[in-house]
Amino acid sequence: MHVVDAPGRLVAVAPAVAVMSTARPARVAAPGVRGTMSPVSADSTAAPDGPGGTPADASPSDVERAALVAALLAAGPDAPTLCSGWTARDLAAHLVMRERRPDAALGMVVPALAGHAESVRAAVLRRPFTALVAVFAAGPPRLSPFAVKALDAAVNTGEHFVHTEDVRRAGPGGAPATDVEPRVLAEQVADALWRTLSGRARLIHRRCPVGVELVTDRGSAVVRRAREGTGTVRVRGDVGEVILHSFGREGVARVELEGAPDDVAAYRGLSRRV
Repeated sequence: MHVVDAPGRLVAVAPAVAVMSTARPARVAAPGVRGTMSPVSADSTAAPDGPGGTPADASPSDVERAALVAALLAAGPDAPTLCSGWTARDLAAHLVMRERRPDAALGMVVPALAGHAESVRAAVLRRPFTALVAVFAAGPPRLSPFAVKALDAAVNTGEHFVHTEDVRRAGPGGAPATDVEPRVLAEQVADALWRTLSGRARLIHRRCPVGVELVTDRGSAVVRRAREGTGTVRVRGDVGEVILHSFGREGVARVELEGAPDDVAAYRGLSRRV
């Protein structure tokens, strides 16, 4: 996941491996299919296979990758997103760089290499939008750790879900669109999102001045114990909504906050953007 504090400025990004040459034509496969590569033109995209847009044996990450591809193409390159200052084109470039340009990913977290990261990003952004989406739709390269389905599901299901909603729930200028209905999630996706959330929530809430309990349709967990003199805030909602809220998308997440007013106010003041 990334953090953006100004248009076009990348502050952090998840590590990736395997370099993609931007000078070569994109070769893509359907989401979830590793190693089945076929050339496509710069303005075409790979169509997912099977009912519902993904293969029957697709991992949760594959399912959400297909949803993100569909959301990007439906929105178009200039559509705003909930990623501050980013359009759908910027987000597509981030997704490609994250999986296929480890040199640029390193530059996004090492200040001395920031210039290189921006140079690579500029080159990636010059590619046609549909070509960028097609490369992302193909899935991670064979040499990437994300090509291991178990790791891909653990790391990328939440990434893909949150970014899908970054596209779907963005209003004009990137303002939160509160009238967009949540998607009905596949069982395996909802379960995977809970595993992601329960695994990362303690780190996300480590600086929270009050106790925090997450209560979802997939499970509940106390992720921060209350200190003496404070109470606990319960964040209640479907797992997709709670993960959006926990990952800093409070403006669109449909959750209920339960607790004493002072505790809820303290909880709201915590920065959770990841």
